[in-house]
Amino acid sequence: MCFASTLFFSCDDDDNNAKEPEIDESVAEQYYTGGKLGTAFISTSSAYEQPTPAVEENGMFLMFNRGEKMFEKPFTSNRNGGEREGLGPLYLRTSCLHCHPGYGHGKVQPNGSFNTNEVGNGYLLVVYDPTTENYVTWLAGMPQSHAVGPFKDPLDETKITIEWKPFTDEWNNTFPDGETYSLQYPEVTLPQEAVYVINQGYSDATTSNYEVRLESTIGIYGTGLTDAIPDDSITAQWAKEEAAYDKGYIKNFRKAWFSNGQWQTYYSNAAQGDGTPYVRRYTYAMSRGPILDAAGANAIWNITNVTRSDRRYNYLDLNGKIYATYASKDPEVQAAFPQWIATQADPAVHPNWFDENLSVEERIFHYLTDKDLDVEMSDDDYVNFMVWHRGLAVPAARNIEADNIQAGKKLFEQIGCAQCHRPSWTTGPDNVADPNNFMVVDPSSSYYGKSLASLMPRYPNQKIWPYSDFVQHKLFMQNDIRTGWCRTTPLWGRGLHQICSGSATADRLHDCRARNVIEAIMWHGNVNSDARSTVERFRNLTASERQSIVEFIDAI
Repeated sequence: MCFASTLFFSCDDDDNNAKEPEIDESVAEQYYTGGKLGTAFISTSSAYEQPTPAVEENGMFLMFNRGEKMFEKPFTSNRNGGEREGLGPLYLRTSCLHCHPGYGHGKVQPNGSFNTNEVGNGYLLVVYDPTTENYVTWLAGMPQSHAVGPFKDPLDETKITIEWKPFTDEWNNTFPDGETYSLQYPEVTLPQEAVYVINQGYSDATTSNYEVRLESTIGIYGTGLTDAIPDDSITAQWAKEEAAYDKGYIKNFRKAWFSNGQWQTYYSNAAQGDGTPYVRRYTYAMSRGPILDAAGANAIWNITNVTRSDRRYNYLDLNGKIYATYASKDPEVQAAFPQWIATQADPAVHPNWFDENLSVEERIFHYLTDKDLDVEMSDDDYVNFMVWHRGLAVPAARNIEADNIQAGKKLFEQIGCAQCHRPSWTTGPDNVADPNNFMVVDPSSSYYGKSLASLMPRYPNQKIWPYSDFVQHKLFMQNDIRTGWCRTTPLWGRGLHQICSGSATADRLHDCRARNVIEAIMWHGNVNSDARSTVERFRNLTASERQSIVEFIDAI
């Protein structure tokens, strides 16, 4: 999509060095969504794929490109020293690109089976105990559904179904002026017979009482910029919203997480790191802290089960041993394991996998639960991947100076959208944090002796425009997200989702239920939602005023 105005935006997908446009100074900062160090002026199908100016200015372009290949190319189950080897023994996708089409948000999937081999299907199954709202322990938090070698798929995806159901709100899906809209939500079914360990005889209180939801992947562009927001700035935002809750201005606030101006729960990593606490800022559930140990750093390992030097073990289930126990007892797995493992490993390095004094069951269990597996992703590859991850730019806003966009911006603020979708933040000195304490220790590495944090692109003192308060809220939607609490998703760049992903719809909200901006807004309208009054104001705007808000949201 090209824009003809006073601005120049590249219309060439191969042009990774588009020039910054000449901009009206009155709206200049609004175009630089990622600040001067983090914004790319490309609005084509490759808009989400661009390096930040900070990457290029610091000579990191080669590292960025190498990291990009780690994201895009499939991993394989080869063990012959080939490139991108090590997939499995269990896995969910063979590449990151499968979940992040065009590097953005996942695409909505149609009625029918749940097929993770479909590129663009960014859905993750969320399987949990409705009584406690905790994940079940017999699957991983991001459930694996495929296996390699003699092992059996943890889930049979042909038995998992998605059904899109229509929803009618209290206003009969109709605005006061007569304009109508449609709403839908997904219902996903995961029958017991689709679960390998249940079929093999595993049972606990949750195997007959669990619920399933869908969560789609979030766009990765600009994540490095939000990582540069100081912890105390995010804390101050939570404190501001706690004060609003205490005064009765809002109905919902997660006091269990934040009370009396202080965090009650932090993100920390005591497995690879030293347990240092960090403010939560990533994923819908805000389950992750700094980017060097956030969703991408985690997913490159647990989605593929490709090991690296700091994670030399398999990601099987939350218990850690349930799948291993039942797979090791499976006669078909036992029959095939000895011949298969002989092609995978050196008996001198892993004697327990080959010891004929042990039963085949014991050898399989040792293999699946070993904490000292061979390293499959080199430190160099992982460093490059994280340079790429932290180095992805945000697309510049488009046509901000247009009258209809400025009118939409004003209305967006007037009706209250900006209370949760806070427009801008200012980054701090950007002293990159690494909860993993990942140190390159291999003398053959190009980065021997350096910390991962010291190699990252940085974004100090930038005014950025993510349009999120980085606080969790409840919308009380039908078939809502697990726990109901969801971090305010940044709006920047989302207007380019369709052109970047190839999706026919805008795919908004955590499970892609909203096919356009109007639907996304109206899903905020439950009587118990803190966005209720905003939605009521939105409903009472004229059709042209509503459209100007939509156009503004798509422009940012």
